[in-house]
Amino acid sequence: MRYGFAIDQRTCIGCHACTVACKTEHQVPLGQFRTWVKYVDSGTFPDTRRDFGVMRCNHCTDAPCVTICPTGALFKRDDGIVDFDSSACIGCKSCLQACPYDAIYIDEDTQTAAKCNFCAHRVDDGLEPACVVVCPTHSIWVGDLDDEQSGISQLVASNETAVRAPDQGTGPNVFYLGASPAVLDPLEAPVRGTYLWAQPDELRLATSVDFDGSDPTAATTLNTAHPRPWGWRVVTYLWTKGFGAGALAVAALAVVLGIDLGVTGAVVAPVVAAVGAALTGVLLVWDLKRPERFYFLFTRGNHRSWLVLGGYCLLAFGVVAVAWFVSGVLDADGAQRVLAWPVLLAAAMVAGYTAFLFGQAEGRDLWQSRWLFPHLLAQALMTGAGVIAVALALAGAAGRATTLTAAVLVVGAVLHLVLAGVDLGGHHESPGAAVAARTILRGRYQRLFLAGAVAPTVLAVLLAAVTWAGGSPYLAALAGLLVQPALLAYETAYVRAGQDVPLS
Repeated sequence: MRYGFAIDQRTCIGCHACTVACKTEHQVPLGQFRTWVKYVDSGTFPDTRRDFGVMRCNHCTDAPCVTICPTGALFKRDDGIVDFDSSACIGCKSCLQACPYDAIYIDEDTQTAAKCNFCAHRVDDGLEPACVVVCPTHSIWVGDLDDEQSGISQLVASNETAVRAPDQGTGPNVFYLGASPAVLDPLEAPVRGTYLWAQPDELRLATSVDFDGSDPTAATTLNTAHPRPWGWRVVTYLWTKGFGAGALAVAALAVVLGIDLGVTGAVVAPVVAAVGAALTGVLLVWDLKRPERFYFLFTRGNHRSWLVLGGYCLLAFGVVAVAWFVSGVLDADGAQRVLAWPVLLAAAMVAGYTAFLFGQAEGRDLWQSRWLFPHLLAQALMTGAGVIAVALALAGAAGRATTLTAAVLVVGAVLHLVLAGVDLGGHHESPGAAVAARTILRGRYQRLFLAGAVAPTVLAVLLAAVTWAGGSPYLAALAGLLVQPALLAYETAYVRAGQDVPLS
């Protein structure tokens, strides 16, 4: 059994009755929507037209929101309906990133995720969803798509239909008849100044300059607001776990190579690692809409979600950091030689697991990059070596210790720049990823990217290279200070741009 919708845009009159019925049925807060009507105007007077599109959850066959949800708050029923349990939601907003259709929002009243759930309570009572009952033109069809005799199956089989974002491979179960491509493709009709009866939200206005669409006259004249789910806390968390993992990795690498970092490698590095991991945990919990439920990650964790698996990576990293600290305090060189390889593995997973989490964020095409995992490792080496370089300079260390740290910083920073160039400037698998990358390289984030991220990193490479060649360790320390805000600038542009591409 597979419940689905068919929406006949040939007969839809854009009356918003479905929106009103949905808001009434589910007590949806003012300004938020489970179903809404999008308008696109095109042409030049007097040859103009207005197209409508009813937007909502697509109840995907392979629902990415269910996979990424860390607590099972979003789940797929046996009848194909994707439903949610607000009592299990921690408000991590990862489902908003996974949905390629802008269908999920954080309810202002409950601070938990919400969306169209096919009026599952009505379906269970043998009733149709509220939007179907109220539609005056019978433009919304529902039923079992697996039943060849059902009305919806016959309608879909006998008419040409389209779905939204078919390239995402989610198997959407909302089919459109007679819908304009400019309505279904969010990159075909940007906002051009204003809506019919209101001002677009600030993010819609800002992103309107990022793409043009194939028809220069097509403009979205009514839509809903979809702010960025993740902000500065996620940006900062990428930095904190990066420098924490990188610092301990440098200490472990030094042991493998037989280079003595002194107290910096034995004590300072694991302390930095622990602080980085702790700050990462604080930021993650702080970013939850329901932080008091954070323990749900462990008591009812969905082990397909990299939000849960990432938490385990952080815990494992914390354990090896403590073990490294104890062995350093006890001056147990043999123990550190044994711990070095597990430390390197744990550091790599802590630094890189976000690549898999971002990979589950199916709605953000920029983040679906094969280069993201090695890029995160390079960033960790760059910032972690930077912290160690500062610590060594303050301790008055010199010789092989500073040479190694400077070398790691240079290698990490160069790889960071190269991978950023390849990732952003190379071929992109989707128009959304291309738009986001162009926004960083040549658009609204260009100054932040070049002046805030690239230029300081290049300078840091030059300074650290002097130390690597036998120069003053203070130059490597200065380089280590420069790469920290440079990475924050890069991640700010990367995280924002990935979320700026409209999905509806």
